[in-house]
Amino acid sequence: MSQPPSQAPPASLILRATRPQDAEAIVVMQSLPGFRAGTLQLPFPSPEAVRARIERRGPEATGLVATVDGTIIGAAGLERFQGRRGHAGSIGMGVHDAWTGRGVGTALLGAVVDLAERWLGLRRLELTVFADNAPALALYARFGFAVEGRMRAYALRDGVFADVVAMARLGGPELPPYG
Repeated sequence: MSQPPSQAPPASLILRATRPQDAEAIVVMQSLPGFRAGTLQLPFPSPEAVRARIERRGPEATGLVATVDGTIIGAAGLERFQGRRGHAGSIGMGVHDAWTGRGVGTALLGAVVDLAERWLGLRRLELTVFADNAPALALYARFGFAVEGRMRAYALRDGVFADVVAMARLGGPELPPYG
C-alpha cells in the first residue's frame, strides 16, 4: 500500500475473494442509497444477476469483498485489459453506507493496487468517479490517482445527468508516477 489511510480500518476487517454465495449480501449493500449514488448500479438489483456476474468473471477480473464479523461491508473489482492494453486495468468499488469514512475503502483500494502492481504487473490503473463524490476523489488522490478529464452528463443518477471524473494511476519502473 502506497499511502497511509485517513483512518485505520476496523481491526476485525477481513478482505477476501468474492464468492457466488455472496450475491445476496452484495445486493443488500448495492441497494443502499449512498452506495448506489456512488456507483452505476441500478435500483433493485437481483441476487441472481449478481451471482451470474460473479460466476461469469474470467481470469482477467478479480473481485474482493470486505467483511466484519462475516458481514459484507464493501466490494471492489479489478479488470485487466487485454492486448495492447494488457499493462492496464480498471477499478470499481463501493462501501456500505454505515461504513463510509472508517478505512474500509482505503483497505480495499490498497489491496487492489497491491494486486495490480505487485502481482499482475499492471502499470496503469483507471477509474471513473462521480465529480461530486469528494470523499472518493480524496481517497483516490491519496493513492496517487490523478484527474485525466471530466465527462459531462456521463450517467443518469436519480433523474439527473451527472458528470464523472476520469482518473488514473501510473506506476512501476517503466512509467513515472503522476506528480
